Amino acid sequence: MTTAEPVTRTGPYQHYVYAYPHKTAYRALPDRPSLKALWAAEPKDTLSLYLHIPFCEVRCGFCNLFTRIGAPDGLTGAYLDALERQARAVREALGDTDEVRFATAAFGGGTPTFLTAAELDRLCDIAEHRMGADLRAVPLSVEASPATATADRLAVLADRGTTRLSLGVQSFVDSEARAAVRPQRRAEVEAALARVRDTRIPVLNIDLIYGIDGQTERTWRHSLDAALAWRPEELYLYPLYVRPLTGLDRRGPGRAAGPDPAWDEQRLRLYRTGRDHLLAHGYTQQSMRMFRRADAPPQGVDDYACQTDGMIGLGCGARSYTAGLHYSFDYAVGMHQIRGIIDDYVATDASDFAHAEVGHPMNPHEARRRHLLQSLLQAEGLRLDDYRARFGGAPADDFGPELARFADRGWLTDADPSTLRLTPEGLAHSDAIGPELFSPAVRAAMTAYERK
Repeated sequence: MTTAEPVTRTGPYQHYVYAYPHKTAYRALPDRPSLKALWAAEPKDTLSLYLHIPFCEVRCGFCNLFTRIGAPDGLTGAYLDALERQARAVREALGDTDEVRFATAAFGGGTPTFLTAAELDRLCDIAEHRMGADLRAVPLSVEASPATATADRLAVLADRGTTRLSLGVQSFVDSEARAAVRPQRRAEVEAALARVRDTRIPVLNIDLIYGIDGQTERTWRHSLDAALAWRPEELYLYPLYVRPLTGLDRRGPGRAAGPDPAWDEQRLRLYRTGRDHLLAHGYTQQSMRMFRRADAPPQGVDDYACQTDGMIGLGCGARSYTAGLHYSFDYAVGMHQIRGIIDDYVATDASDFAHAEVGHPMNPHEARRRHLLQSLLQAEGLRLDDYRARFGGAPADDFGPELARFADRGWLTDADPSTLRLTPEGLAHSDAIGPELFSPAVRAAMTAYERK
């Protein structure tokens, strides 16, 4: 079996692996397979639903997500019209109503709360009435920004069954927010957090970023303590990345071009400070990024499990996953290209939504890699009996050289022979471990991707 050669770039911060393969490995599908054929043999009783809203009031300097700044008059309405056409086509392709059930739902972006309260209500209607997801009966996660977390929008989300609200704060220090090109004031952030708590949505998540220019251990701890004052059920600690074509790349000293050992060391130091601080305050570590308050209410399926097969993505930045194909629409980072893709999506008719346009076929070996990545990068690790039940062997049979390298670096623990689990230092190096597990084919496709 072919194994991946170790990546040549050194350092702990290579790539954030939130899905595998990455969208830059996707390509146009010349046969444009019908969704009906793709989903015909797939289990449909525990699907995940994701609706993507590609609009933000401002684009942060670190952001390489598929989103545009603002929306001309009528564009959000036209986008929801297209989303509804797509939902009708996808729901028809899924077939028998009795077989189709959704176990989780999420609205992401972009910033879903860029939509008005009335538009958010319509978004929920599309999920419920067009797709058949009972939003009040399943975990529903929604992303928001402080500026758009207004009382009227939050009231709609709470009324429609939102169980988790994720607020992108990044820093409670105004100068750091400006350095990350996220123009906001702490007073505005605190007011938004108060409004979220007033809605009594069960789970509040706060996103914070470390590695910002000018950030110190003292200011980082200041942001952590400011977040902890709200007793969020979850906290995500993200290392800052400077990606090509982003705002920070255009104005920065070329950090996107290659390794920066001093910055790597700073980020590792801040990561360890944040991790230890949260553990000391009653949080449990779920992954390198995710920390959950020990007494937080259960949310059912964890975030990473939403990346399993059976994902239905609606919207021009969403992905869908079947066992044999991951598919989406075209991908870009540059604003001009993103606007063009959104315009094309808005103009798409229902018949074209019944086909997959861009994607990456998944063979059995890629499925093994994906499962290993998803499981190993979680603090609880990969149960060997689960892997054997799924694939008929052991991870070492399929990925022996890679796992041996991780063990040699002290990144794997043998404390529990039933589980493949990272050490604390292994978790700290998740963004190096993930890319090293990419297959040669996926790595080559990502390298050949033409940035736009």
